[in-house]
Order: sequence, then structure tokens, then C-alpha cells
Amino acid sequence: MGILWMLIIGLIVGAIAKLIMPGKDPGGFIITIILGIAGAFLAGFLGRAMGWYGEGDAAGFIASVIGAIILLIIYRMIAGRSRT
Repeated sequence: MGILWMLIIGLIVGAIAKLIMPGKDPGGFIITIILGIAGAFLAGFLGRAMGWYGEGDAAGFIASVIGAIILLIIYRMIAGRSRT
């Protein structure tokens, strides 16, 4: 159930990350949502590694948004560099 919850939160988080960081994304809205899902997984993994979450706990909403924004920044840097 924890993975399903992370997927649902990740979809929402990806949309919020796109709203927080407007601009032209090389991959469009779908890539942003996928990065949101990855951000939720990243936040959950890092949170468990740091002891913030127990085993099987999903990441918090704010941590997921921060994880998605970090991944979106990294993606824009990598994808923007490969275009030129």
C-alpha cells in the first residue's frame, strides 16, 4: 500500500512542482509528473535513511515536493545542456 500511496502523491507532487517552477520543460508535463513520482520515492528513501520515516512509511507531502523540485532542476540542467 505504501508504494501505491507514493505513486498517487507523486502525481500530485509533480503537478505542484510544475506550478512552483514554471517554464519550458524539455520533456513536457508528463516528464514533470514522472519526476514528481521519482521525487516522492527519493524523499521516502532519504527520509528513511535519515531516520525521519519508519520502514514502509511514505514520504511527507512537503518532502516529496522538495524532492520533485530538486529532480526537476537537475533534469532541466541535463536536458538543457544536451540540446545545445
